[in-house]
Amino acid sequence: MSGYRSYELGIFNDKDPKLFYIKAYLKSRLLEYIDTGIEWVLISAQMGTELWVGEIVIELRETYDIKLGVLLPHAGYAENWKEGNRAVFDQVIAKADYSNFTSSQPYQNPSQLKGNQQFLIDHTEGCLLFYDSEKEGKPKFLLDMINRYKETQSYEIDFIEFDELQSFVTEYEENHFES
Repeated sequence: MSGYRSYELGIFNDKDPKLFYIKAYLKSRLLEYIDTGIEWVLISAQMGTELWVGEIVIELRETYDIKLGVLLPHAGYAENWKEGNRAVFDQVIAKADYSNFTSSQPYQNPSQLKGNQQFLIDHTEGCLLFYDSEKEGKPKFLLDMINRYKETQSYEIDFIEFDELQSFVTEYEENHFES
């Protein structure tokens, strides 16, 4: 599971109303995957979509048989993050079923980030990606890697797009905030 960073969505704190709906939608999508038998959710703990998914998986573990794996791109990842983001990161790492690094060295160059993404692609059957071609951003790099991988390997990719998210919000508000 991957997608936009929080800042790419204009979300700069956990009180932003957009975050409530994004998390509710991510949870609904994860429940669909749980119903089909998914056992593990793997993330690299990027700020935004991935950490939100980590929080949701931790919550869902109380009811469902689902595990969270966190594979960080390098040692010292998130050590310079702001306090609020770091607290979420620390909580997700502490409660993950598995966490490790794909590079045990501190950050040296972007190849560590690329190597981490490639490792995740190589060791998963598919990806749920919060990405919309109308608003490119960092998820485009992962999508490009997945598309290259798919040239020679079988790999499922499922998208979350903004229109789909907006439909969810509209339906949610109709069902929960009736006049």
